Amino acid sequence: MPDPSQLLPFLGLLIAIGALAGIVAGLLGVGGGIILVPAFLYTFIALGYDGPQVMQVCLATSLATIVFTSARSLRSHNRKGAVRWDILKAWAPGIAVGALVGVFAASGLKTASLMMIFGVLGTLVGLYIGFGRESWQLGTEMPRGIGRAVTSAAIGFISVLMGIGGGSFGVPLMRLYGVKIHNAVATASGFGLVIALPSVTAFLFTGWDAPGRPPFTVGLVNLPAFLVVVAVTMVTAPWGVRLAHALDPKPLRRVFAAFIILTALNMLRKALGG
Repeated sequence: MPDPSQLLPFLGLLIAIGALAGIVAGLLGVGGGIILVPAFLYTFIALGYDGPQVMQVCLATSLATIVFTSARSLRSHNRKGAVRWDILKAWAPGIAVGALVGVFAASGLKTASLMMIFGVLGTLVGLYIGFGRESWQLGTEMPRGIGRAVTSAAIGFISVLMGIGGGSFGVPLMRLYGVKIHNAVATASGFGLVIALPSVTAFLFTGWDAPGRPPFTVGLVNLPAFLVVVAVTMVTAPWGVRLAHALDPKPLRRVFAAFIILTALNMLRKALGG
């Protein structure tokens, strides 16, 4: 049984992390994984849980929260008729296969390697959030055939290596092929569920012998982090939605993009031994 003096600051930090992730998700319409993974990492390491698979615990736990939040979001969007089920059904198999391959890849990588991957890709996500243009377009229809097979698998694979859902890559992809923004956001919530459900299931059965895991970790999923973050985001996400309607989102996106880029670059620096 862990020392209660360690659990209390652990739970306090998790509540703060969940609050921030929920507000940002509601405010800017982006998934919380891009915030949760580095926040979990810094929290676990600060509290002394810096085992060789700490980054895998962060990824798996972030994806576990995405199972819940994506399912809730998909249901809500479907009630409004915004989900492009034709896209989701066509892309789901490739995304799921890529996600499972991502689990096996992540399980075999060192924490420093996963931090480098997150740092590089997180920087690219931040740049797109901050400087992407609605006018950018590659075509009027989503890729089919081999293009869809490769791209869908890549989305699932990369998302698992970053511990994020479908929004960070799915929304930009759909926008580049002319899908309306509300349809893209709605459909990407389905991408998140397809990414998270199989990957979390696999993560639950791996890492049982990994030393230095945080307390109450099942496989590679930390249960307190999962439960606290899901509970808190349910409360704070509506706050973010209200703020989004009251404030100009463009400068807020730039600020958030800068935050993501700095966080990603800092993780990259730590991975390189800085």
